[in-house]
Amino acid sequence: MTSSATPSLPVLYVVVPCYNEEEVLDETSRRLLAKLRGLVALHKVSPNSRVLFVDDGSTDATWDLIRALHDDPSYEGAFCGISLAHNRGHQNALFAGLMCALRRNADATVSIDADLQDDVDAIDEMVDAYLDGANIVFGVRNSRDTDTRFKRGTAHMFYSLMSAMGTETIPDSADFRLMDRRSLEALAEYGETNLFLRGIVASMGFRTAKVYYRRAERFAGESKYPLSKMMGLAIDGITSFSIKPLRMVTFAGFAFVFISIIALVYALVSLARGVAVDGWTSLLVSIWFVGGSIMLSLGIVGEYVGRIYFEAKQRPRYIIAEELL
Repeated sequence: MTSSATPSLPVLYVVVPCYNEEEVLDETSRRLLAKLRGLVALHKVSPNSRVLFVDDGSTDATWDLIRALHDDPSYEGAFCGISLAHNRGHQNALFAGLMCALRRNADATVSIDADLQDDVDAIDEMVDAYLDGANIVFGVRNSRDTDTRFKRGTAHMFYSLMSAMGTETIPDSADFRLMDRRSLEALAEYGETNLFLRGIVASMGFRTAKVYYRRAERFAGESKYPLSKMMGLAIDGITSFSIKPLRMVTFAGFAFVFISIIALVYALVSLARGVAVDGWTSLLVSIWFVGGSIMLSLGIVGEYVGRIYFEAKQRPRYIIAEELL
């Protein structure tokens, strides 16, 4: 990239969270650099636009590769990076990158995963929508034909569950999106530790647009989002935006009280009639059912208490160990 900038053109930062991505970084950097230079050549973004890698406490050579990209003079400063002191998870790493881009006076950011399963060419349409006045542009998958049947089913369950719990999300949209400076400044005002960016960004209320694309298969390396992390993300989303599970516990309590009153009336009537009731099976089932319901209810309440505990500590979401800017 050249150091001269055209003031009328927006500075775009492509934010790429990375965790143990040494197998993909060479190809990822090549594709993103080509895309960025193409946008500059079309006079859609400023020559001062950058690709910002966020190393989320990787244990492989990811940070060494980012450093090499930053130090290579042939790239003319197109690559920059920050390294987090400890692995803080995808959402915190992404937030760190977005806030760094905001501090670097970026006019807009595009967040994309390092594996580039999200279509790089969709960035052109995102930038066009931004130039047309959209504050936030969501990348939305137009199909899930590259996913396994199990993953398609769990993804649909995920979005259905989010909707049922009152969490606002964009179906088939993950963290591939464009945000302008105004929306980034609003995002910086959110102080919670329990981050669920898909819900936060979708609920901001700014002018939005959607770009549809086909998600490709990962070209190298392994997915960093197994089922366990997806389940954790769903729990984070629900507990961050909804108290419906707590209300369900309350309603369940009322239901059990009602059932217990019916059982008490039945027992008193049986006693008055002198009817012998063995009751072993029903008693056993009742104990297990009520006991399981109590444990589930305690677990739901515990999730919320745990989140309150972490929020009350007010610890930093992340600590930046090193910057290459």
